[in-house]
Amino acid sequence: MKLSDDIKYLKGVGPKRAELFSKMDIHTVRDLLYHLPRSYTDFSSPVSIEEAVLDEVNILKCRAVAKHSYKYTRRGMQIFQLTFTDGVDEIFVSLFNQGYLYDKIRIGEDYFLIGKVSGTLTERTMSGPNIVDVSEAETIRPIYPLTEGMTENILRSCMKTALTALDNETCEVMPPEIIAKTGLMQTDDALRYIHFPRSQSDVIPARKRLAFDELTTLQLGMLSLKDRNRTLTPYVMRDYPLAEFYRSLPFEPTGAQRRAISECVSDMTKNVPMNRLIMGDVGSGKTVVAAACCLLAHMNGTQSCLMAPTEVLADQHAETLSKFLEPLGVKVALLKGSMSTKDKNQVRKGLANGEYSVAVGTHALFQKGTEFRNLSLVITDEQHRFGVNQRDALAEKGINPHRLVMSATPIPRTLALMIYGELDISVLDEMPKGRLKIETYAVTGKLRTRAYNFVKNLLNQGRQAYIICPAIDEEEGMQSVIEYAERIKAADFKDYSVGVLHGKMKPAEKESVMADFKDGKIQVLVSTTVVEVGVDVPNAAVMLVENADRFGLSQLHQLRGRVGRGEHQSYCILITDNVTETSKKRLKALASTSDGFEISELDLELRGPGDFFGDRQHGLPSFKIADIAADTDILKLARTSAEEIYASGYLETEEGKGLKANIEKLWEDAN
Repeated sequence: MKLSDDIKYLKGVGPKRAELFSKMDIHTVRDLLYHLPRSYTDFSSPVSIEEAVLDEVNILKCRAVAKHSYKYTRRGMQIFQLTFTDGVDEIFVSLFNQGYLYDKIRIGEDYFLIGKVSGTLTERTMSGPNIVDVSEAETIRPIYPLTEGMTENILRSCMKTALTALDNETCEVMPPEIIAKTGLMQTDDALRYIHFPRSQSDVIPARKRLAFDELTTLQLGMLSLKDRNRTLTPYVMRDYPLAEFYRSLPFEPTGAQRRAISECVSDMTKNVPMNRLIMGDVGSGKTVVAAACCLLAHMNGTQSCLMAPTEVLADQHAETLSKFLEPLGVKVALLKGSMSTKDKNQVRKGLANGEYSVAVGTHALFQKGTEFRNLSLVITDEQHRFGVNQRDALAEKGINPHRLVMSATPIPRTLALMIYGELDISVLDEMPKGRLKIETYAVTGKLRTRAYNFVKNLLNQGRQAYIICPAIDEEEGMQSVIEYAERIKAADFKDYSVGVLHGKMKPAEKESVMADFKDGKIQVLVSTTVVEVGVDVPNAAVMLVENADRFGLSQLHQLRGRVGRGEHQSYCILITDNVTETSKKRLKALASTSDGFEISELDLELRGPGDFFGDRQHGLPSFKIADIAADTDILKLARTSAEEIYASGYLETEEGKGLKANIEKLWEDAN
């Protein structure tokens, strides 16, 4: 048996079970070995019936003492009932439609009962527990992600068989000297221990080794990308002075902005393409850096483009870049999907003949039919919202163009290395002068009326307000955006103009609502997080967020950044009806600091990396076992190991073929 063999040929599988495995994305013996446990049941410390925590899952070790006659429910379900004892107390167990399990249980034998304990302090019950014969139980048993029709026992049996393939073939792909230096166990041993540990102490080093493999493979992929982007570019820029650009700005640039621009200019004057990330907090002025780079490209007789993930954000960037660049003779075009065919064709013609130096748009920029005369600079905003293939498709409109990525999501350094490992990083860690700090308050739903009155007071002074709701449709007790807006229109805000904005609206509808809000026709905008990025309304002075506990801290921080864009003192009010110790800690932390990077570190600690970009980071692989929040030490080890492996040329050797194949598969899966 080989690791590459089709799973249907594994003993005990066959065509029917192979179909079940296929639903779990398991197609080969190797795939099965890397189907890792999501948790473990530890039988080493069962609790007594008296000690069991009510309404929580407990592991009890008990003896079967009585089987009772079964009965039927009105719907025809069979209920089998038994009594177990731990020698002191008894517990009453019900099994549903599990006659085979009922028949297997022998009176006088000991069993582990795993399940939720209900009842009272004096009478305990269990419904549908997992029952394991003590004589068959290991000290610790893995629990796997399953699909309907697949059981733990079937999977465990197949896993035992699959592991015998390691007797003749290895899953080890890392150089021996790297493993020796790290002191980690062999991959084959890690797979054996992760699936069939003798105790929890076996799981820890096995998990560490497999996480190291995942993170090192990802880092090697990043280094390969970085190297691929180091091919020569025909667009070697001449370093023109930017003094006139700085003088033309309506504000004094920060030191961080000047530093980032200098780093970009230095990159663009080299014969390899710039590949840089500009990472800054909400309102730190990333677009100024982008404008300076576009101006340099224009001065060198070439074109640049900026791709944004939404039309709202594309509109914002087009307006801002036009304001900065058109007074200096740079023509800026806007290209987006909702434009008429006639308008799109006109813009495309201008880009193809060089009439426009800068193009701002959405996915329309890399679609067929959009061509540039000489595209030397590609700027992507919020890169994680685009897949690798989409970003490459845009870059292919030029010949090895310079690349600049902008992110308004401050992220911890460890996460930045993970996600943007192929990029050089510039950080905008200064806010523009004169920017007033946004006062933030976290309150319970009991103070909602008082919060509304506070908002109305600001509206009466001529200001505008955002109210954010987490969902478009009714979900788990959360009011939909539309219903919420109708309710406040009829009651608390009946004397004010209220608008609604959400992601399911057509682009033209969204643009119309945003235009009315920017023009002051709408005083209160009730919205989902579609306003999280791209909206700049200086007169908006208050952000009220409903169900604030439903959002991550970084997302709340970005929402807060939608106000405070003008000369007026601004406020953020976070309302939650779900008051827990965790939610209080999180919201209190947000109220106490305006530093996005500090908030991101706390978010990573409390919620993990998914909170920064949603459940799936576009263009990046998902991890089977690595946890960026918990594995920072392993990540550092993986980073240095990857650099050593890459520099040694190991990937181009016969021994390195397996690791190279893993890297290629990683990126295939990500796209």
